[in-house]
Amino acid sequence: MAPTVERIASLVAPPLCAVCGAGCAPEAVLCERCQRDLATAPRVIEPGPPGVDLAIAASPFDGAARRLVHGLKYARRLSLAAVAAEAMLRALPSHEIAEAVVPVPAGPWRWRWRGFDPDEEIACAVAARAGLPVADCLRRGRGRRQVGRRKPDRLADPPRVWANAACPVLALLVDDVWTTGATLSACARALREGGSRRVVSLTLARTL
Repeated sequence: MAPTVERIASLVAPPLCAVCGAGCAPEAVLCERCQRDLATAPRVIEPGPPGVDLAIAASPFDGAARRLVHGLKYARRLSLAAVAAEAMLRALPSHEIAEAVVPVPAGPWRWRWRGFDPDEEIACAVAARAGLPVADCLRRGRGRRQVGRRKPDRLADPPRVWANAACPVLALLVDDVWTTGATLSACARALREGGSRRVVSLTLARTL
């Protein structure tokens, strides 16, 4: 049987894992080791920060999960959004019901810098796999970046978030990393002001 174009291409330029750069199977996004690390990572489920009824993360923020976040955010490997979504949905308890997926909104500077929003990419992938609509109902004002700030500073000066449309009664709030919870709380408050009765946050990773 004649070799396929994909097989010939894999011999010329072997496929590499989008997370660690090791060799992986043709058409695979991750190598077997990174797939295993994500699949076996301990999920984190805790009472949410203020305004969030329940906070869920698919993994601690280390290993493959950390590299995945960096690959999506800084290396523009958009295929990793689907990988993140699959891991996150595995962590979501089966009894949790949502009406819509709500992405944590990006600040204006992030759009200008990246040209895309990693959280929105992940949220759309989660929604597509869960069979839910995306409710793009939150907006975020200008303000200081949360990344790199100390926990007390983040909590004392959270981002300014508001609802610009009706919010789902049962909201699944999606972000990439759950750190102090300041951003999740700001989003949850805006969702409740917009009509949400229950807010569950779902993230890929939790910093511990």
